[in-house]
Amino acid sequence: MYQVLMVVHVLIALSIVGLVMLQQGRGADAGAGFGGASNSVFGARGAASFLSRTTAVLATVFFLTSLTLAYLAGNQDNKQSDIMDIPVTEDAAKRDLPPVSMDPPAPARSDVPAVAPPAQPAGNN
Repeated sequence: MYQVLMVVHVLIALSIVGLVMLQQGRGADAGAGFGGASNSVFGARGAASFLSRTTAVLATVFFLTSLTLAYLAGNQDNKQSDIMDIPVTEDAAKRDLPPVSMDPPAPARSDVPAVAPPAQPAGNN
């Protein structure tokens, strides 16, 4: 239902944009472009009132769909399963790395001789 309402909402918005672009401004002369007097092409405000009423109806429906979409989005259960929330348990035989032991690491053997700490002077205690 949410997706259908969203598609209807977008179509209404595009229709409103188209209707507003078709309407003439207050100072525009629609008939003057065709060589006649202004407002005589479509009648005395016949087309303007039809377009403005249609725009008003579509704007009302647009607001209602906006409120409905907001209501549905607010009451929608957003708890979805996420792959990051599920702990993965793998079989030890399937891992490509050796298992990690909790023993402390053994001291590394080296060919470099160990350096003795410096001796303390005899007078300092």
